Amino acid sequence: MQALSSHPSNSPSYLFQTRLPAHRAAPTRCTVKCGYGFESAGFHSGFVSSKADWQSSCAILASKVVSQEQSSTDSNGGTADPVAAINGHKAAATDLNLVHIGNVEGSDSNKQLQPKPLTISDLSPAPMHGSQLRVAYQGVPGAYSEAAAGKAYPKCEAIPCDQFEVAFQAVQLWIADRAVLPVENSLGGSIHRNYDLLLRHQLHIVGEVQLPVHHCLLALPGVRKEYLNRVISHPQALAQCEHSLTKLGLNVAREAVDDTAGAAEFIATNNQRDTAAIASARAAELYGLQVLADGIQDDPSNVTRFVMLAREPIIPRTDRPFKTSIVFAHDKGTSVLFKVLSAFAFRNISLTKIESRPYRSRPIRVVDDAVGTAKHFEYMFYVDFEASMAEVRAQNALAEVQEFTSFLRVLGSYPMDMTPWSPSSSSCPMGD
Repeated sequence: MQALSSHPSNSPSYLFQTRLPAHRAAPTRCTVKCGYGFESAGFHSGFVSSKADWQSSCAILASKVVSQEQSSTDSNGGTADPVAAINGHKAAATDLNLVHIGNVEGSDSNKQLQPKPLTISDLSPAPMHGSQLRVAYQGVPGAYSEAAAGKAYPKCEAIPCDQFEVAFQAVQLWIADRAVLPVENSLGGSIHRNYDLLLRHQLHIVGEVQLPVHHCLLALPGVRKEYLNRVISHPQALAQCEHSLTKLGLNVAREAVDDTAGAAEFIATNNQRDTAAIASARAAELYGLQVLADGIQDDPSNVTRFVMLAREPIIPRTDRPFKTSIVFAHDKGTSVLFKVLSAFAFRNISLTKIESRPYRSRPIRVVDDAVGTAKHFEYMFYVDFEASMAEVRAQNALAEVQEFTSFLRVLGSYPMDMTPWSPSSSSCPMGD
């Protein structure tokens, strides 16, 4: 397994990741909102690519702000610009998006508002030692991904993100400590977007969690099903409740939105009395909606599998069931797939999933022969198998796989979710 390790031993390379030293900036009275194009603050090419770059830039920025605040008081009582220059460049505070905490606290702070979904421009320093674990998920509060994050890390601070890409970025840029993202559903299949992002980002799978999906039909208080003209939700949620909606006698339009909890939030925010949402019971509680029908999924065995992502891998063990996820490709097409599968079958290693995705760097292979020119689509293969990378049989299997492939990467070796679960009820009691 030479290609899997940068060390002379046969151990996988992800066991030898170098931890970056943590650097903390002194506290300041200003908050920093960073995004694209802040070259004057030390971000020379958009987002920083490592923890060290991010924290050093924030430390420089914070120290400059503190030094300028201490010298900003003039003879008239101190009305000078608190930020005159950053790293030798003159810039107004508005150009750097520096907002004084005092001004923020002066707003209506007593309102109990739900957290705003994290966007790609919302950056903050890493948590101090001993602080609460921060877990990023896609969606708004009340989403099933939030419930999965709470199941994976019961005492975490859940951070909503508006896109899957943002959740990956949040962990990679030290905004969050973990991310919990869906990869497959028992009815809807794989979430291809997250498989592509797993390959694009250098994060590691450190665990998995399986969450039963329990859909509810939600509407504003006092609304009856006869008043409804449309139902909105995530496309998969609409598909998973198609037959139940018909049984309820709802002759309504179905409209797709980004996520289930977002549909509930939209109805509550815009006072949509002719619209219902398919979402969780927690979403109804958060946004003040009533449950018109409970458990409206067509199949009670509706389960979504989530993976937990971190910047560094965990050490694989053999004292409990482990699962390992890999991705590989070959320059000569898909004919190598049989040889790869034989490497696992020969060692009695069970595969739990195999997924193919287009090989983006080389999507088409052209073959010229005596007959003519043929074009073949190229694919990468994602494979999950039941074995720990601490087991010799798994290490030998990957050593053999490496001989047949041009690219091989271990996405993670992590404990399997062995939590028992009960199928959701398929009954559809109606509310008033």
